[in-house]
Amino acid sequence: MLFVLFPLSFCAWTGVWVPCAPLPPASPPVLINTCLMTSDVDRLIAFYEPVLQIKAERTGKDYAEFHTGTGVLAIFSAEAQERYIPGSAIAGSNRSMVLEFRVNNVDEEYRRLQGRVKIWVKPPTTQPWGTRSVYFRDPDGNLVDFFTRPKSQ
Repeated sequence: MLFVLFPLSFCAWTGVWVPCAPLPPASPPVLINTCLMTSDVDRLIAFYEPVLQIKAERTGKDYAEFHTGTGVLAIFSAEAQERYIPGSAIAGSNRSMVLEFRVNNVDEEYRRLQGRVKIWVKPPTTQPWGTRSVYFRDPDGNLVDFFTRPKSQ
């Protein structure tokens, strides 16, 4: 049996040392985590757990992660962020990004989320480029897209 040991990296958000595979020399940055700053961590966790059908992994009261298989959606307290990096983020004020999640069936997800999602931005629609999407907002106003790729992809 072969074991590969990776160096440890300190995660500032969780305060935990985690193993990380070294990147090849001169490789581009690798996006692994998207973090939402919020004034109410519990409220966003309560929203995303049933929406994503994933239990949040919490590290204290200020931080939680949703491991989606490809990347991580993190939820972090705006108050804690202000302590770490004053003036760097404003919770619930994002209007420039979309959280996109690939799902098996957009129409089924739309039906499933009817009692949970309060703000629907666009109902299930097949886009000109072939994907089928439904857009909605989380309780902080972040735009979320559940989409299905065209059958040929």
